[in-house]
Amino acid sequence: VSIRDVASHAGVSVGTVSNVLNRPDIVAPTTRTRVLAAITELGFVPNDAARQLRRGKGRTLGLVVLDVANPFFTDVAKGVEDTTGAAGMAVIFCNSDGNLTKENAYLDLLEEQRVQGVLITPIHDASTRLHQLRDRGVLVVLLDRRSRQPDICSVSVDDRLGGELAMRHLVESGHRRIAFVGGPHRLEQVHDRYHGAIQALTDAGLTEEEHLRRYDTPALTVTAGRDAAARILGQPKNTRATAIFCANDLLALGALQVLTRQQIRVPHDIALVGYDDIEFAAAAAVPLSSVRQPRQRLGQTAAELLLDEANNPQTHQHHQVIFEPELVVRESSQFARP
Repeated sequence: VSIRDVASHAGVSVGTVSNVLNRPDIVAPTTRTRVLAAITELGFVPNDAARQLRRGKGRTLGLVVLDVANPFFTDVAKGVEDTTGAAGMAVIFCNSDGNLTKENAYLDLLEEQRVQGVLITPIHDASTRLHQLRDRGVLVVLLDRRSRQPDICSVSVDDRLGGELAMRHLVESGHRRIAFVGGPHRLEQVHDRYHGAIQALTDAGLTEEEHLRRYDTPALTVTAGRDAAARILGQPKNTRATAIFCANDLLALGALQVLTRQQIRVPHDIALVGYDDIEFAAAAAVPLSSVRQPRQRLGQTAAELLLDEANNPQTHQHHQVIFEPELVVRESSQFARP
């Protein structure tokens, strides 16, 4: 059913139907009632995409995350949706899978859809592609990634501090052989968490070479955590790690599965700390110690920044918001080694 069908059925012009849909206050009440009745009878659905194209400005935003299967990003998306929904905006949710080709394909699609803006956890820092979007009028806010460009807003967490918190806890619990599980290290979050851990070792007078072993993973997933734990357990018992710091909770939960199946006592034989503090961390068979990030607040704040720039382009100021993480200690690491 087209707008012309509605106009013919109601006995009015196409322009009058358009006014009823977009500026009903200028249409006489009786005419408006007749047009609305025709819309209902014919089952007409307005083509919002076409209206957006005419205005050159949509009521949708794009959200591009690294891994939709990670509950961390689900919580971030909830914060985004709560904020944008209250503002009458819809969100197109995209999963890059940490793949640059997919990320660029989604950015092309979102631009074609005339989205008003894009919230993105990019694989790399603000890329040329993101600057192209901005030059073409699409707003961009980096999410869970700090912007090094003063003209792009970002919302992130101090991941170096988070790495320090986790490693300091393990060192103070008496651990001197510690494994770091995470990857790929090209992801800024993984890089920063690892180097924060190294800083905590240095502050304690310990060395990376002697006290920390890195187990790289291809992704931040449960499967990768299982594989890393199997590699750790493959080391001689008198030299293998007595504690594991994982770059996210999914890795830690995968590692915990393997440790439990192999009858490794957590935390007495091997302590375990994750990162993100997703809901499943506290509900694990052995409640998981984790570095907590304000997940929904990340999404809410990023959406607020984008909406402010959209609604107040002349007065908007770009901000790089950085939240501080906190360590939540649970049973998986509550053991002081003699």
